[in-house]
Amino acid sequence: MPPYDDWNNIDEEEDEELQDASIYETKKDVILFCIDCSESMLKLYDDPKYEDVQTCHVFTALEAAMQIEKKKIIVGPNDSVGILLFNTTRKSETSRGQGSEIKGNTYLFQPISPLSAPKVQELIQLLDAAREDPDELRKTFPPVMNGRVPMGDVFTSCNWVLRDGAPKTASKRVFLITDEDDPHPRTGSKQLITSARTTLIDLTQAGVTVEPFFISTDEKPFDVSKFYSSVLVPTNLDDEDELQKDSSVLPESISISRIEDLLSQMRFHEIPKRALFSIPFQLADGFTIGIKGYGLVTEQKKGAYKYFVDLGDKMEVATVRTTYVDEDRQAEVDKTKIVYGPELGATAAPDDDDDEESSGTSGARVVKAGNRPFYTAEEIRSFRTLGLEPGIKLLGFKDRSELAFEDNVKHSQFIYPDEMSYSGSKRTFSALLKSMVKKKKIGIALCLNRRNSSPVFCALLPQKESSDETGWTEPAGFHLIPLPFADDIRTAPIQEGFRASEEMKASARAWIDKISVRNGTYPPDSYPNPALAYHNEQLQASAFREEYDPDSFEDVTEPKLGSMHKRAGNLMKEWKTALVEDPSANLVVPTTGSKRKADVSVDEAEIKSKYDSGSLAKLRVDQLKEFLKAKGQGVAGKKAELVERVSEWFDAH
Repeated sequence: MPPYDDWNNIDEEEDEELQDASIYETKKDVILFCIDCSESMLKLYDDPKYEDVQTCHVFTALEAAMQIEKKKIIVGPNDSVGILLFNTTRKSETSRGQGSEIKGNTYLFQPISPLSAPKVQELIQLLDAAREDPDELRKTFPPVMNGRVPMGDVFTSCNWVLRDGAPKTASKRVFLITDEDDPHPRTGSKQLITSARTTLIDLTQAGVTVEPFFISTDEKPFDVSKFYSSVLVPTNLDDEDELQKDSSVLPESISISRIEDLLSQMRFHEIPKRALFSIPFQLADGFTIGIKGYGLVTEQKKGAYKYFVDLGDKMEVATVRTTYVDEDRQAEVDKTKIVYGPELGATAAPDDDDDEESSGTSGARVVKAGNRPFYTAEEIRSFRTLGLEPGIKLLGFKDRSELAFEDNVKHSQFIYPDEMSYSGSKRTFSALLKSMVKKKKIGIALCLNRRNSSPVFCALLPQKESSDETGWTEPAGFHLIPLPFADDIRTAPIQEGFRASEEMKASARAWIDKISVRNGTYPPDSYPNPALAYHNEQLQASAFREEYDPDSFEDVTEPKLGSMHKRAGNLMKEWKTALVEDPSANLVVPTTGSKRKADVSVDEAEIKSKYDSGSLAKLRVDQLKEFLKAKGQGVAGKKAELVERVSEWFDAH
């Protein structure tokens, strides 16, 4: 009988629920870069990377946008990107089809459209011209000299641009880049603040997320409390009434102290936060809230290849469709008529009287002896889901100490309240979280995340919002940890090893401290997968019709051996010397003997002597096969055939 998954694999093309996360690779993502083009953003300063070169904040922002576009054209070809500049006197061209209704002193440099090489090359050419002439950006996008564009008009323009160009089902985000912390310093700013917050709420209700990137320098520090803390919508779990009492609700981490870090900060926000599932969370009978689940760890892989049809003048993507064909009639079979069942051995021929399956009084099908049972797709789905609908049901609570480390055998997921599904979910979720953290409890729940998956018992591990010196780092929510069944855990063999002395520990700690990662943290976004990065660089060069030099590829994951030996080389030598002189280095742990594999190596001269004397049959089969394999000959057959094959080889050579 084949494995369960082989005959229990049902296509769910018509099912709204997702079987896996592959749909998130095909869902479109839209990013609109909203860049401030004011006088301070165009002010020239010395480039920190190159000597005798001047740059400005607008150049760095456009360069970061170009890098994001070049990366997305490889990893997200279905995504769209646009660039909107504000506080500039250049007028938008209404003939470009998007943003014809945008406010004054805003310019749509690149309308939202699917990524393409010509679109990126347009931005590259502008940046190349700006490198040769630092005043090129000021000439191309003249700044507004008197006053500034109200932020309410900026958000309204973003809304119109996204409305006209972004697909309805796409995830839409605005990357707001500015260095002005008080865009409305004149009288009447309260009204402008209210207008900006109202238009921003309209933007978020349309499914748009605003990701701010505030540029802060030593000469001009950025203070979010002047304007943006009362405009941008907070995303934490606290009640809005409490948030309005505190003017500093925004994290400091969104403020960029060095403009050179703009691209690295964008990379953290580049991947959209797409929910893996959105299901109800039942706390008790008749008491349900909505939650969304997110994956915290995801492996980034190469993009899936596609089939193309050569139409002569252009290439079209081929649509792949799976059909089931009856071998006897050579006709397509209706999918709804397909049944599923295990593949058994030979069965007895059915009697003429047993052609029809009889049914019992309860309506269940009764399969005659010798016949195979078959099930419909709906029955197979009920086997997998046990008749449950997707959702999380809270069963009870346990002390946090009862959750062992070895219970986490799979990747956990992070759940967050969904106010759009059930009103009051955010407040109820926050109250449950705070109570569990206070009482040091975990929850036990029965979870069915997707309609075509199996229910599992999970532990709800609460996590309160934490912050450090730079701002909030961990959001408040629950980690959904799948609990293992009894046969999922094996007892590990206990082996007693030698313990290092305190002197050995101190000696090892000395050189380890010298080469430890700074700040004790490892930023994974700064160290991309070298195989994936090498693959993407080649695709990028091919897309832009550029020559690619493999020697120019830099693997940032390679350890810097030179600096490591310079810092801790002598300490390593001292540790190795102490390790050799340690008494435990000369002890041998007794082990049980193991059966040695027979030696099949044989000298060619020996086989030649057997061939000359006509006694090849005295050799073993494994020796004959080893010789034939070394000569590139076939090793199949009985011993007599092997002997004949060896003789033929010597006759030919």
